[in-house]
Amino acid sequence: MNWDDETTTSTAADARLVAPAADGEDSAVEAALRPKSLDEFVGQERVRQQLDLVLRAARQRGATADHVLLSGAPGLGKTTLSMIIASEMNAPIRITSGPAIQHAGDLAAILSSLQEGEVLFLDEIHRMSRPAEEMLYMAMEDFRVDVIVGKGPGATAIPLELPPFTLVGATTRAGLLPPPLRDRFGFTAHMEFYEPAELERVVHRSAQLLDVVIDADGAAEIAGRSRGTPRIANRLLRRVRDYAQVEADGRIDREVAAAALQVYEVDTRGLDRLDRAVLRALLKLFGGGPVGLSTLAVAVGEERETVEEVAEPFLVREGLLARTPRGRVATPAAWAHLGLTPPQQAQGASGQQGLFGT
Repeated sequence: MNWDDETTTSTAADARLVAPAADGEDSAVEAALRPKSLDEFVGQERVRQQLDLVLRAARQRGATADHVLLSGAPGLGKTTLSMIIASEMNAPIRITSGPAIQHAGDLAAILSSLQEGEVLFLDEIHRMSRPAEEMLYMAMEDFRVDVIVGKGPGATAIPLELPPFTLVGATTRAGLLPPPLRDRFGFTAHMEFYEPAELERVVHRSAQLLDVVIDADGAAEIAGRSRGTPRIANRLLRRVRDYAQVEADGRIDREVAAAALQVYEVDTRGLDRLDRAVLRALLKLFGGGPVGLSTLAVAVGEERETVEEVAEPFLVREGLLARTPRGRVATPAAWAHLGLTPPQQAQGASGQQGLFGT
């Protein structure tokens, strides 16, 4: 899939209430809801403890913190952690992204203007151009870059010394990073999906900052439908808040949260309209599979990339759908979730009996 395809898929994903990517409204609200220190950061205990050691040791040495690579799905807190790193190191932060750096000169301009100890946050680092990537190797390791002046045989490389800085790279696809780049990060962390109890803490904290009255059952209802992602939990909280303000007394309990999320078509497992459409087509039209991806996409009226990149990852992670060499197969959990009875040939885990006749 090329980058144009990814952009199209991202647009389709961003329109969903349960999309992990941030839209304009999310970006504005997240600025107010983001924790400012590691002590305030909820979840990711292992990453938080390791990062705390790295930053405290750097402060005690009076040195710049090691370069940090954060990987994981969108919405888990990579940008928030980068800002916390800058705050803990009492350093300014500059934010840019891989797609914005298409030429080595773009990166050289950013690096040459950094202050000593400054944190450079590079989102979607896997999408940076190859020439800029190669320049970054030397900048990270030796804190210098070679600026090429002129073209052809008369070109001259002018070495440019850089002040020590900390690069924080974020990626949703760590496998796309070349080994030479990965190896130059002193600390690498993978962000995991959140447990419901952790998301309840996120919801309570955000509700307090938004001046929303919510009880424990209401927070649990929202957390259970948030796909393990704090960004989705905060988005659902805002939509439930709107419903409670208009249809209730402004207080959020389990009944109000459930009624609000029913209006927005987010069910008890966090599935939305597109997710359920994929499952219904797979179960009702194709008997649970196996069925090819293109056929399934036509059945739900979506692009192949939308089904594969937007709907399927969560369905697979929830154990509702399996990818097999012969096509997509519904699991027994999918039949149970939609309240349908599987045909005899679909009995068994992941449809293995139907596939191999065992």
